Amino acid sequence: MAIKVESFKRVDLIEVSGRIDSSNAPELDETLKQLADQDRHQLVLNLSQVDYMSSAGLRAIVTALRAAKKSGGNVHLSQPSDRVREVLELAGLHTLFQIYEDDTAAVGDF
Repeated sequence: MAIKVESFKRVDLIEVSGRIDSSNAPELDETLKQLADQDRHQLVLNLSQVDYMSSAGLRAIVTALRAAKKSGGNVHLSQPSDRVREVLELAGLHTLFQIYEDDTAAVGDF
């Protein structure tokens, strides 16, 4: 898994690629927590290059969503891969997140 964070004036774009599973989900969780600790609560997660997401990955993004909403922010998902969409739908989490077809729309909606 690789994580790249790009910070804009009001929003942070986090691009994740590879597999998100129990062995590396804590790294994603820590990245998202560090942003929250810096009062960065408007996040866009680009998941277009994620080819697998386990329940540990889902837990990390749901935890980030809860923390962001508690602080008046939100987490948008941009271009989730077909596999990620499928996992979100199977887990019933697709309704919790706003999902966008590109980064521009996701970032622009804040």
